[in-house]
Amino acid sequence: MQKEINEYIKLGEINSLRIDRVTEPGIYLMSQDEEEAVLLPNAYITDDMQIDSLLDVFIYTDSEDRLVATTLTPKAMINEFALLEVVDTAPFGAFVDIGLPKDLLVPRNKQKNPFNVGENRFVRVIEDEESGRLIGVEKFASYISRDLSGFEINDEVDILVFAKTPLGFKVIVNNDYEGMIFHDEIFENIYSGVKTRAFIKNIREDGKFDIILQKVGSKGDDDVLSKITKLIAKNGGFMEYTYKSDAAAIKKVFGLSKKNFKASLTKLIQSNKIELLETGIKLKN
Repeated sequence: MQKEINEYIKLGEINSLRIDRVTEPGIYLMSQDEEEAVLLPNAYITDDMQIDSLLDVFIYTDSEDRLVATTLTPKAMINEFALLEVVDTAPFGAFVDIGLPKDLLVPRNKQKNPFNVGENRFVRVIEDEESGRLIGVEKFASYISRDLSGFEINDEVDILVFAKTPLGFKVIVNNDYEGMIFHDEIFENIYSGVKTRAFIKNIREDGKFDIILQKVGSKGDDDVLSKITKLIAKNGGFMEYTYKSDAAAIKKVFGLSKKNFKASLTKLIQSNKIELLETGIKLKN
């Protein structure tokens, strides 16, 4: 599929821009409106970059607040969340490593608690209205949408795990919404900072989602059954697990509750995929 040039330059995003000219400090890139040229410094230039060809670059601002391009991909783009390491602090805020030459400022008034070097903190990247720079905010409640119209149960979504609670793990859904995965529905190892695909179990009246990691319904069942048979095959066609196996061991190995594991074994036996022996389960040829 052929690239299309950006209509205009967008801060904090990957832009597809035309190589306009080569200068001593680097290559200047233009969008379709040609109102402004942005510099790609020499450090990112390669021999295959030719005049008038299109190049995908990330746009941010340099130390003098000028737009600048890079071929590096940051850990988070504008309006995205990420768990980022604190690399420096100052009276006016803290700096976190976003994967670019210039660290991202999280102003003091955008922090819930003071940042300390070496910590990992969960922030959202936004454009500061006053300076026009990209900054990070830890106080992100005002950026979360409660309008869940357009979503349906079982929809597949992107999630980022950001906090553990007594009930489960809080997650950001599609970078704009909040949800929860409850402890009794988690059968794999997750922790703050994990990004993965998940599914909507419930759409709540308070504007939040209940999220599950495995889809409810036939396709979700098929995925679980396939996972079990692949694990058995990987272990030589036999595993020492039965209906009576320990629940903790089942969760660790198969990522399932004992109830779901037993139901899956029954389906596999009925479909003649496996054979249940006294000592374990065996794949059928």
